[in-house]
Amino acid sequence: MTWMTALVISVCVVDSVTIAYDGSLMGSLNVMPSYSKYFHLTTTLKSLNTAITFVGAIPVALTAGPLINWKGRKFGIILSACIQIIGAILQGSAQHIAMFIIGRLFIGAGSGLAQASASTYVAETVPSRVRAFALGLYFTCWAVGSLLAAGTAQLTSTWAWRIPSLLQAAPSIAALIVLFFLPESPRWLAYNDRHEEAVTVLAQLHGKTEDDPIVQVQLREIMDTLQYEKDEGKSVNYFELFKTPGNRKRVFLALSVAPLAMLTGSNIITFYFGTMLSQAGIKNPKTQLKINVILSAWQLIVALSGSLSAEKIGRKVLCLTSLGLAAITLFMVGGLTATYGESTEKSGIYGTVASIFLFLGAYSFGITPLTVMYGPEVLSYSLRATGMGLFTTFSKSCGLLVTFAFPHGFESIGWKMYMINASFNVLLWGWIAYYWVETKGHTLEEIDAIFDGEKHSDVPDLDMVARGKAEVLIEEREM
Repeated sequence: MTWMTALVISVCVVDSVTIAYDGSLMGSLNVMPSYSKYFHLTTTLKSLNTAITFVGAIPVALTAGPLINWKGRKFGIILSACIQIIGAILQGSAQHIAMFIIGRLFIGAGSGLAQASASTYVAETVPSRVRAFALGLYFTCWAVGSLLAAGTAQLTSTWAWRIPSLLQAAPSIAALIVLFFLPESPRWLAYNDRHEEAVTVLAQLHGKTEDDPIVQVQLREIMDTLQYEKDEGKSVNYFELFKTPGNRKRVFLALSVAPLAMLTGSNIITFYFGTMLSQAGIKNPKTQLKINVILSAWQLIVALSGSLSAEKIGRKVLCLTSLGLAAITLFMVGGLTATYGESTEKSGIYGTVASIFLFLGAYSFGITPLTVMYGPEVLSYSLRATGMGLFTTFSKSCGLLVTFAFPHGFESIGWKMYMINASFNVLLWGWIAYYWVETKGHTLEEIDAIFDGEKHSDVPDLDMVARGKAEVLIEEREM
């Protein structure tokens, strides 16, 4: 891996920490007495504070695709970082609930732009051999928020929630610094007829010279595919997403990741794990926060292993394994909560907590890495930016549903909410098993053949060139 590739991956990581931090942070804040007392929180207000980021993200995400197609992928990340810094300052210095909500609205707007921009940028920039790992890291860093927030949880003043709120600006500042040293997406450069810059970037990413066969083959593959899209009249707008059956399938595959990531049960624990633990019989706030720290570390380790495994076992197998185990363990959480939720029997309480750990481990192994990995891969260039903007909008809408509906569901039917959610996971597993396609081992341009029936360039696959198996083919082609 070259230093340039490492820096591109670091942008993915530091940008994602802001989004990940916020979700984990709210899970920690919701069990902090100083936070609840300062804002006099009710169930509805707690839901609003958590959900308002989704309200900010939804409209902005829809504008992200056209914006980054026009101004470039880097521009979207830079703008999102600036918006999130403003939001973190407002939230951390909030003097009343309105100021806190406005700050979170800015954070949401920035995250809506960031998720579409950063995932598109990283997918189009890093070499295909590390693409799965790089995109898998995007939400693997989700656990960082809880770990940082818990460090101030022992404070009794408002600084217990102000400090971690202000720290939300740190990843965005880091992203701005790193982006100063990074180039634009080579595919965006090639699409905008900046071919000399594109080949220079590809050479830097691969650690090769510009005339190296790997660099030249990938450049030709990118240029041929982009030229095909232009010749076919494919435009980079929202109408293109639904123009042909192939495009519609790509979009539906990308959008299917939104309910997979947001509605399979993880957000119940992320935002309302305090409620879950209370239902399981663990009601001490300090004990809940300690469990959250351990849980976050566990998720981080498992998600890293999933990110490293994606290219070996494939996206579809990774997803089905993760989702299947998540459904089973969520049924366990519901059953144990129903049996021991109101009891003082320690074995039952420990069993419930263990099931929560198993569920989040199952979720983190596959679904966490796939959240922004699969969408950019199945979307062609003309669909990628707008498709990821639409995906982000759909994902945030699913998150909005969770944050508003589930607290009231817990109050009304308690443990049965887990059973409903687990049953939904079973249905989703069947749909993915039938509909998803595999993308491992291919460049973004080579994936086109899965949907279009042919590759739009006559150069050999990059993997064959890298392994020395396409040298004869290249020579014959030149002759």
